[in-house]
Amino acid sequence: MGFILSKLYRKSRDLPISIISSPSDSDYHQFLFSDAPPPPSPPPSTPPPAVGRILGKPYTDIATLYDLGKELGRGQFGITYLCTEKATGAKYACKTISAAKLAAERDVDKVRREVTILQHLTGQPNIAELRGAYEDGESLHLVMELCSGGELFDRIAAKGTYSEKEAARIGRQVVNVVHVCHFMGVMHRDLKPENFLMAGRDDGSPLMAIDFGLSVFIEPGKVYRDIVGSPYYMAPEVLRRSYGKEIDVWSAGVILYILVCGFPPFWAETGKGLFGEILKGHLDMETPPWPSISSGAKDLITKMLTINPKRRISAAEALEHPWLVEDGEASDRPIDSAVLIRMKQFRAMNKLKKVALKVIAENMSEEDIKGMTQMFNNIDTDQSGTITYDELRTGLTKLGSRLNEAEIRQLMEAADVDKSGTIDYVEFITATMHRHRLDKEENLYKAFQYFDKDNNGFITRDELRHAMTQYGMGDEATIDEVLDDADTDKEGRISYDEFVAMMKKGTLDSPQQLIN
Repeated sequence: MGFILSKLYRKSRDLPISIISSPSDSDYHQFLFSDAPPPPSPPPSTPPPAVGRILGKPYTDIATLYDLGKELGRGQFGITYLCTEKATGAKYACKTISAAKLAAERDVDKVRREVTILQHLTGQPNIAELRGAYEDGESLHLVMELCSGGELFDRIAAKGTYSEKEAARIGRQVVNVVHVCHFMGVMHRDLKPENFLMAGRDDGSPLMAIDFGLSVFIEPGKVYRDIVGSPYYMAPEVLRRSYGKEIDVWSAGVILYILVCGFPPFWAETGKGLFGEILKGHLDMETPPWPSISSGAKDLITKMLTINPKRRISAAEALEHPWLVEDGEASDRPIDSAVLIRMKQFRAMNKLKKVALKVIAENMSEEDIKGMTQMFNNIDTDQSGTITYDELRTGLTKLGSRLNEAEIRQLMEAADVDKSGTIDYVEFITATMHRHRLDKEENLYKAFQYFDKDNNGFITRDELRHAMTQYGMGDEATIDEVLDDADTDKEGRISYDEFVAMMKKGTLDSPQQLIN
């Protein structure tokens, strides 16, 4: 008996506690009469999958779901690629955002909010659908509906003829985005033509809103105070730092104004001047082509661009306006072709000027940039040769700036010409140099020589393409628009006098001039 108990004890030491504490008769039989080894111990538990800090979901290798193709575009934080779903072969756009560029928690919050809003709005008309959001150890990937028809103004500017009815068709879709957003409890806060793409290449393709990076969920009773958006499209109450969802109607009204006449309703040579004009709110409806524009178009635009937001028409009311409704009062008669020319100028000259300003900055003498170099070094605290957003914010605060987060972000995006996520030395000089530099003949001539490679006194199409391609602006549509704007004698090249005239036009298209 002692032998049996000893054997039982030795076997019991290797058994799970539950078996030892409540053995059955069969267990005793196995222990006493069998030399079979005990059952194996259970495997160790599998560690939980890694969870991303942005989405709060397990990491996903997007390569298992999609094949990434050619680059479609890039911005401050991410690069957009054409992608193909492996399971179906369907084509989408994948915006890949580097996690390294989301080091600050506020940037993570911003991207997380945009994802949440896109998920909330997915399935609504005229809003690009978010197909999925995926995170791995290095990047966040947003797979979106592919809009292959190009930017809104690009498509309009490429048309041979254009009518009020066409303007109303496009305007109706812009206003519908505002209506859908407000109905769903979202304030967009950055409506502008660049944030609308055509879904396809056909003229009848729907318009799709694509960027909700500054959007927020509407909180009842809350007064918003951040200055956000793009200068031309800002409502006066944004500048007064006290606004609500009505600002989206204003921005849509500015877009509609441009669709009808080809230029923005408020214009000035400087940021301060532009904002002064917006606050005045005086609408020019006398200059051509306005005398030939219908009273219905004027009435709607006036109601959308009413200074007092409480008296401004709502998006829902605008959609019921006789001029905007489908098969409404808008005429099929072509608008003056000068409208299309103005749209091309409005879009193109801003791009050329950014490149030219950078050239001027690169060629300024030590005397010209005295002080700016020291300012750059003071802001570039880690002496890396580039300024990050955090360094810019800290540096401006030390200089006594009272700009808020959104305004500093706008300065960052405006100065970061190559969209690297940081501001290099030349970009900093470009963004901070005073406008009087454009009045210096030597600065303008150096910029002209940068484009005029063969030094024959003219900038040709090939020279323009070569220079602007280095800044991601060398597409044929942009080259056409620059030449149409500047080439007054229509010989397909730009003379020095034409170049100077274009450079001195009012071309405020970014918040960088707020610090001029």
